[in-house]
Order: sequence, then C-alpha cells, then structure tokens
Amino acid sequence: MAPAVRAIITGTGRAVPDQVVDNSFFASYLDTTDEWITSRSGIRERRRVREGETTVTLALTASRIALDEAGIAPTDLDMIIFATVTPDTPVPAAACWLQAELGADGVPAFDVNAACAGLAYAMVQAAAFIESGRYRHILVVGAETLSRITDYEDRSTCVLFGDGAAAVVMSATYEQGRGILHYVIGADGRGAAHIHVPAGGSRMPASAMTVAERLHAIRMNGREVYKFAVLKFHALVEEVLAAAGVTADQLDLIIPHQSNLRIIQSVQERLGLPDEKFVVNIDRYGNTSSASIGLAFDEARRAGRIKQGDLVLMIGFGAGLTWGALLCRM
Repeated sequence: MAPAVRAIITGTGRAVPDQVVDNSFFASYLDTTDEWITSRSGIRERRRVREGETTVTLALTASRIALDEAGIAPTDLDMIIFATVTPDTPVPAAACWLQAELGADGVPAFDVNAACAGLAYAMVQAAAFIESGRYRHILVVGAETLSRITDYEDRSTCVLFGDGAAAVVMSATYEQGRGILHYVIGADGRGAAHIHVPAGGSRMPASAMTVAERLHAIRMNGREVYKFAVLKFHALVEEVLAAAGVTADQLDLIIPHQSNLRIIQSVQERLGLPDEKFVVNIDRYGNTSSASIGLAFDEARRAGRIKQGDLVLMIGFGAGLTWGALLCRM
C-alpha cells in the first residue's frame, strides 16, 4: 500500500505596518491608562496601516516571503486560501486580488471568514485538499486591517486590535511522521452576536444612519467572549491531544491566538506547562484576528524556537463563535 500523503509547512512569512500605536495614544483622549490596558489584556502596543496600505498589500509582502522560503513560484501554486474579516472589497474575494498581484494566473482563490480562528480554518482546508492527493502546494494567508473597522471612541474594543499579515505555504509529502497529525474546527452560532459588525451586510445595509452611529465597527460582549475563550482553549488542547495520543508535556510549543494574555496564562496554569512552551507576542501586536497565529508561528520559527521534528500545537478561537486547532510535526 502506498504511504498516505500529508501536508507539511514549507514556508512562512509575515508583514506588519511600520506605524506603532502604543497605549499612550488611547490614554491621551480616553478615560484609560497604560497600566489599565496592559493589566487587563497584556497589550502594550499594536500596528496600524497608513493611507494606501490594505489587507492585500500586507498579505502580498508576507506571501512573497513565504513562497521564497518554500522555493516555489506563484505559478507553482495549486490554490490560494485567504482568511480575513477585513477584505479590501466585499466583492471579489481578497484572495483574487492577491492572486493577481502575485501573478498566479488561473490558480483557484477564495476567502475564509472565521475571524480569529480564520488561519486555523484555512490551514485545515488546505491540509484536506492536499491529503486528497490532487494538490501539491497551497498558499494560506491570514491578514487583517482591523483598524479600518475599529470604533476609536469605544474604550472596550479600540485598545485591543492591530493590523498584520501572515502567510504559510503548505505542501504535500509522503515522509511519514511529519505534517499535520490532527485537526479540529467548529463553531457555535448561538454566540455570533457576542462579536460582530452590525452594519454593512444585507441585514443592515449602509446608510447615513449606520455611519453616524458607527455601526460599521466591531461590537463585542467582552465578558461572554472571555468566558468562551478560556473554556474552549483548554477543551481544544485536551481534545486534540487525546485524539493524537500525546500528552501536554510532549508538546514542544503551543501557538495560541493572541487575544488576551490572561486567557493564555489561565490555560498555561491548568496544563502545568512552563513559559517557554508558549509563544506570546500580544504585547507588541495586539489582537490581529486571522493573522494572529501565523505572525506568532513565523516569529517563533525565525527565532529558532521551532525545529524539524518538533511537535507544535496551533489554536484559534473567535467571532462566530468559531474555533480551530492543528497539531503538527515539523
């Protein structure tokens, strides 16, 4: 019997705007302080795009880096999957704009909207396509310009979000023991209203009223989202480890969605794992939604924290309410 094909990560890349917005910016006009923001979220600064920069321009930079590292040309791709909640345009997909910029003519391209679990969702889809045996190389992108849908008068949300992009090239291999070993995705639409943008869709089309009332910006029930994230994070770890037949101490690294430092620390304590087994960069980038896991993954790789043979767990959870996790042997 021929060995099963698996999906491995052959290249990664990231891109963030050069404009840094630290907590003093918000303290200058809102009833808040650097200490208040940091103690409740772990965020000290985040990046914001400038005029002319978009979700796709960030994704383009990250994608070129990832493709170069993978050693393949855009025309070698079999698919582009773009995870985002802030596409350049409602129609067509951000993936199509990116495909054109890359020069990957004819390559199928589509978007995934699963918010902070977006990159996990997209990587799971890519792995499934590759495991079918019909696809060799798939570019997966998670990119956001959340500053474009942030209400800077809403103290509870405006301090949380940042802009950035990450790209992952996933390729087919017959090498046993490597690749995506197990994955899970899910959603609970009953909690959809806990994080949403009220206007701009068919339910509430754009109007002078929706603009005046800032209904095109993120609205969030922070308390409910926090409870969901803490419980789901720990449950996902346990589910994936049990399915793969490994224990938490066998993990070399956990790369969680960077939404709140307290959530990460809570799960870390419950698992009894040391700091060095977690990748944390929320202090510098804030919550970048679909880009979050990819930014942390690429940083960890380039810092030498991820080596071939390592067992890495990636976890995302967010609006929808959605969740996704992948266990990968590098």
